[in-house]
Amino acid sequence: MTIDTTTGGTTPWIGIDHVQLAMPVGAEDAARAFYVDVLGLVEVPKPAAMAARGGAWFEAGRVRVHVGGEEPFVPARKAHPALIVAELRDFVDATGLAATWNDEIAGVVRCHIEDPFGNRIELVDADASGR
Repeated sequence: MTIDTTTGGTTPWIGIDHVQLAMPVGAEDAARAFYVDVLGLVEVPKPAAMAARGGAWFEAGRVRVHVGGEEPFVPARKAHPALIVAELRDFVDATGLAATWNDEIAGVVRCHIEDPFGNRIELVDADASGR
């Protein structure tokens, strides 16, 4: 495959396999309470060699979020994943998430939330993504 980065021609990029977020060491239960109980993702088993390091993996459809302990822990306040959600406003209302709505991109319905560790997460409405 020939890749021409100057003209936007054929590229090998397909998508993102997963997003890794940091959390305090040993905070897996708080991660489960948020990512499973609030966001509705499902925890999936980590490979045995990786499970020994702690953390957890969550997914739903093509959305995959991994969290891992980091010491010292500092939440990501600027860097963030942007997850696409069907019927975003209904989802936010139903979950009771404290969302900060943002209309800076014309035609895109989106908001920002925080996980229990203070990591920023952007949620984008699938039906009004402007893409």
